[in-house]
Amino acid sequence: MQELVIQALSQIERFVIGKPEQVKLALACLLAKGHLLIEDLPGMGKTTLAHVLASSVGLNYQRVQFTSDLLPADVIGVSIFDTEKHTFTLHKGPIFNQVVLADEINRASPKTQSALLEAMEENSVSLDGCTHSLPRPFFVIATQNPLFHAGTYPLPESQLDRFMMRISLGFPDKKAEQQILKSANISLNYEEIHSIISLEKLQTIQKQISNLYVSDPVIDYVIALFEHSRSGQLAVNPLSPRAGKALIAAAKAWAFIDNRDHVLPDDIKSVFSAVCEHRMVGRQMTGHESFSTQILSTVDSASFFSD
Repeated sequence: MQELVIQALSQIERFVIGKPEQVKLALACLLAKGHLLIEDLPGMGKTTLAHVLASSVGLNYQRVQFTSDLLPADVIGVSIFDTEKHTFTLHKGPIFNQVVLADEINRASPKTQSALLEAMEENSVSLDGCTHSLPRPFFVIATQNPLFHAGTYPLPESQLDRFMMRISLGFPDKKAEQQILKSANISLNYEEIHSIISLEKLQTIQKQISNLYVSDPVIDYVIALFEHSRSGQLAVNPLSPRAGKALIAAAKAWAFIDNRDHVLPDDIKSVFSAVCEHRMVGRQMTGHESFSTQILSTVDSASFFSD
C-alpha cells in the first residue's frame, strides 16, 4: 500500500510543479477522510491540484463552479413530482459524488455555501423533510480566492471548521516557474492522469491509518498546544476538541506516508498549521508570525519526551 501512495504523490507532483509539501498535505487530508480547502490567487494551480488529486484516487467526482447566482438546489438537487407515479422523485445534484470539486466556493452566496455544511459533517443531506445518504467515501475539495478579490463572500467559521485542512500553494520558485513556462502543454492533459489507488485499496489504507499508534506523550503535547490557544495570550478563536481529532487524524496520515506505524511530534508539527490556522481566525497583525508558528514556538515538545 505504501508503494501506491508514493506513486500517487509522484503523479500529482508531475502536474503541480515545485510544491511537494502542499501535495503531501493534500493527499494526507484525503487519506485521513478529511475535506480540503485550497486558498490562493487565481492561476496558482488550485484547480489543477484538486483535479489531479481526485483523479489519482479511483472515485467518481464532479466539479462545480460556484458563482454568485448558484442556488442550494444546484448543488444538492431537487424533488420533482412524477405525474405517473404521483410521488416526488429526487433528481440528485453533483453533491452525490464521492469527490466534489467546489471551485471558487467563496464566490457563492452564504446560503449556497451552507448547503455543504450538513453534507461535510453528517455525510448526508436533507431535502423536503427526507434525509439522503451520500456515497462513502465522500470528499469535498474546495478552492477559494482571497477575500480582497471582488465578488467573494467570506466562509463562516462553522464552514471553515468542516475543512480538515486549508493550504495555500504560493508562487513557485524560479526553477519551478521556468519548468512551468517551458512546458509545451498550456492546458492540463487529463489523459495522462491515471487512477492509482482504487476504492478498495483506499479503504484499506484508511483503515490502516486509523489504527496507527499514538502515544500518551503525543496526546499530551497536542493538548498543551490547544490549551495555549485557549489561554488568552493570543487573540484567536480557541481550538476545539473536534480540531484535536482532525489534527491527530492528519498526523496519522502524514506518518503513514512516511512509512511509520506510529505518530511522532514532528508529524504533529508538520500538519499543525494546515489543520489549525484557519480555525483560529484571529486578529493577526500584518507582517507578524502566524498563530500556528507562535504556538509551536511557545510550547516545547521536548518537555513531553524527556524520558
